[in-house]
Amino acid sequence: MSMMIPLLGYKPLIGVIHLPPLPGSHQGLSGIERIIDYAVNEAKKLEDSGFDGVILENYSDNPFANDRVDDLVLASITVIAREVVKNTSLVTGISLLRNAAQQALAAAYSSGASFIRVNAYCEARVAPEGIILPAAARLETIRQRLDRHVAIFADINVKHSSPLDTRGLEDIVHDCVTRGRMDVIIVSGQATSKPPSPGYVAGVKKLAGHKPVLIGSGVTVDNIRAYWNIVDGFIVGTSIKIGNNTKMVIDPEKARKLARMVRELRRTSLQQF
Repeated sequence: MSMMIPLLGYKPLIGVIHLPPLPGSHQGLSGIERIIDYAVNEAKKLEDSGFDGVILENYSDNPFANDRVDDLVLASITVIAREVVKNTSLVTGISLLRNAAQQALAAAYSSGASFIRVNAYCEARVAPEGIILPAAARLETIRQRLDRHVAIFADINVKHSSPLDTRGLEDIVHDCVTRGRMDVIIVSGQATSKPPSPGYVAGVKKLAGHKPVLIGSGVTVDNIRAYWNIVDGFIVGTSIKIGNNTKMVIDPEKARKLARMVRELRRTSLQQF
């Protein structure tokens, strides 16, 4: 059964803005105002298309450190997120790669953003960036001191990495759900823009219990129906870009087409209740 997600509602559609290289990164661009304008303009495309939320991600800052970003990157994404929050109605989230979860939480709290995406919340993973350690305990220590709730969207079996845990998926998800305090679980394919199999997604959803599950990669206008009755929402990036190129800008027509389909599927689903 589908779950409502606080702030985002029923079957939310969340777009990803893959930001240009940020000041302080290896390829960092000068001129923070230009990057702010870029982010706000891209977010407005999502808002005008009918999306519910947006994730701002330092996608172009590779190669990534494994659990911390440069101070300039942190300052930059905080300011960028603040302007998106102020200038759109979108529920805004932050993802700091590779797993700079504590800094993402600080940026979200300071900017007014509502959630963060965490690659390794409750699992140890091995990735090109090295061994990525779970951030749950550190995040929850910080969250309990905040005067407002910043939600944690936690990846399970995150893309572009492999598990260090030798247990099966059932045990991993069970421990994450029962011992963790994430608000939402994200399931994705093996890499950016790669869709997970519907059967795999359904398996995670069954194991997730009372936690909502979002698809975090590979959703397109052509395959979203296959996942509709399985998950609680969708994170979409590459398929709404010009030429399906992750680093290109959002194609407004692609974004509108996907959002129209989601609205129609919502109406059909709610009529059945």
